[in-house]
Amino acid sequence: MENTLELKYTDFKSDQQVRWCPGCGDIAIMNSIQKAMATMGHKKEDYAIISGIGCSSRFPYYMATYGFHTIHGRAGAIASGVKTANPNLSVWQITGDGDALAIGGNHFIHEIRRNINLNIILFNNEIYGLTKGQFSPTSKLGQKTKTSPFGTVETPFRPGELVMGARGTFFARSIDSNTKLTTDLCIEAEKHQGTSVIEVLQNCVIFNDGAHNYINDKEFRDDRQILLEHGKPMIFGRNREYGLILDKFKIKMVKIGENGIFENQILVHDAHETDPFFHMMLASMEPPFPVAMGVIRKVEAPVYDHLVHKQIAEVQSTTPVRSMTDLFHSGPTWTIE
Repeated sequence: MENTLELKYTDFKSDQQVRWCPGCGDIAIMNSIQKAMATMGHKKEDYAIISGIGCSSRFPYYMATYGFHTIHGRAGAIASGVKTANPNLSVWQITGDGDALAIGGNHFIHEIRRNINLNIILFNNEIYGLTKGQFSPTSKLGQKTKTSPFGTVETPFRPGELVMGARGTFFARSIDSNTKLTTDLCIEAEKHQGTSVIEVLQNCVIFNDGAHNYINDKEFRDDRQILLEHGKPMIFGRNREYGLILDKFKIKMVKIGENGIFENQILVHDAHETDPFFHMMLASMEPPFPVAMGVIRKVEAPVYDHLVHKQIAEVQSTTPVRSMTDLFHSGPTWTIE
């Protein structure tokens, strides 16, 4: 993906006024994606931004690329069709936790299962923002919202678990304030062949402000987040004094140098392991464990759109019927006078 076009991230900004609330995390995510796209070596007209319904789904209006603002929950269906019809496009599906995991949940899991070669950016603010503050499929148990004034009694989805359960081949996580990490993950997602899902923890300043403050507090985030890098030990902490080990098939948090624990005993991250068992545990970590950031899973598998076009080519090579005209004239014909 060598960039020979000399594009800048500002080349991807449209002439439309951004209508997200001041301070909205969507703005930081958009800037990160634009910076990533400027480095990928594609022409602007080779990108297709597909969105559903929600605050995040205004995204196509602000991009100087092709785009399609679809209907609630159906971004996955449209994105799948766009990529399959034109595999030369770089397709980016922009969606939120409500759009993707509630009304769009069925499309979401099946595009992941099919492993279509597109990128899904899942903005997760744990609330319905556009419709003014109802609880979403990722809202925390007990959270008080417009539709759960006494606290929601629903157990939330963990997006990473859904991706693993649907046999996903790429799952990563970032947070809106870490623009460099989001940019880096978008570049990694584009390189991956298959469905790439990036969950970005995003702050809704109006209806769920501070949803991710616990893990993103400047004073404590080094202790409450862990950046996973393939081939590197799972070490975290302000002074890199903590690590993760496996104890009786469960992740255990330890302090290096105590109780006979040394750095060489800390688990080394293998994002390429085909068995999703450990990746699911990493993606599901919640406080008091550190929340995993970075590329959690990245494995190779057959790609849907590649297989579709290979099949078409194989069938075309062995049949005289190559077009509708050929089909109409392939059998007995007669003329009505």
